[in-house]
Amino acid sequence: MTDTASNTLALPARPLLQRLRPFVGTPLNAALTLVLLWLIVRAGWLLLDWAVVNAAFLPARPETCAATTGACWSFVIAKSGQILFGIYPPAERWRAGLVCALILITLVASARPSSWRLWLGLAWVGMMALVLWLMGGGFGLSRVPSSSWGGLPVTLILTVFAIGLGFPMAILLALGRRSDLPVVRTLSVFVIETIRGLPLLSLLFVASILLPLLLPESLLPDKFVRALLALTIFAAAYLAEVIRGGLQSIPSGQSEAAQALGLGYWNTQRLIILPQAIRIVIPALTNTIIVMIKNTSLVLVVGLFDLISSGKAALSDPDWPAPSTETFLFIGLIYFALAFSFARFADFLERSGMEKRG
Repeated sequence: MTDTASNTLALPARPLLQRLRPFVGTPLNAALTLVLLWLIVRAGWLLLDWAVVNAAFLPARPETCAATTGACWSFVIAKSGQILFGIYPPAERWRAGLVCALILITLVASARPSSWRLWLGLAWVGMMALVLWLMGGGFGLSRVPSSSWGGLPVTLILTVFAIGLGFPMAILLALGRRSDLPVVRTLSVFVIETIRGLPLLSLLFVASILLPLLLPESLLPDKFVRALLALTIFAAAYLAEVIRGGLQSIPSGQSEAAQALGLGYWNTQRLIILPQAIRIVIPALTNTIIVMIKNTSLVLVVGLFDLISSGKAALSDPDWPAPSTETFLFIGLIYFALAFSFARFADFLERSGMEKRG
């Protein structure tokens, strides 16, 4: 009885030992595990001590930062308006804040595939028009030129507009590259390979420097629109190749079956081919879109104040000790939140698609 009881008591421990065996199977593994755990705990404590325990929060004044050995979050709190909204007029920053809220709310409302209806597309069009009105003014609001826009609204507007306008262009380019018409196929290949062969910085320089030399002043769009056009074309070229990969993975028999049923080319693509192709390439699309979110920071070279540029401008205040680490950590967390949220949304779409196929 005693042996049986002891064996019974030992049974629950066996799975735990099996799970720990990869870590403590050999003395070297055990030593490496302990060293790694110590490094993680040590680094975590140092970060916590710097970021929280000895950090300066309130009151948000320069003297608060001067008296601390930790992070100077007082600067971030005091300069949050300038970091988030850049050189946008302080008295009108409520408009920039409302723009950010409108874009984020619309993105959240679009997260459910069940809401992908005609009304959502109309809501996006209305939201974009409302965003431009709030940022630019007119019709009851004071005028604010795009040269005075900055911060998070610029990052969100450039990202949403570039992807929103570039995605339909990417679909047309991807279909054109697979077209049986030589002229359409050649033009699509030329556009895609030319844009993909150029760095985004060169496209931004072309939009900023060459266009003013080629176009008369009356036809020249402002700097913000030129940067948006460069980002849109760049996004369309890269997204087109991703979508083309999805199109090539669809068996040709599906197109043949659609033709046998009497469906035309565009109905076949819209109802059968494209939904499957886009679902297949969701991970690659996600990667491209996340890269585009971060690429908006390059508009600094054409004189636009995005989120990073606004942070640099805030650090130039001589009354503060210029805590660049805290400022860029705050900006990095905003970028991380945007990219991570979109990545999780893409994972949700991918899982939903796999469940439907299963």
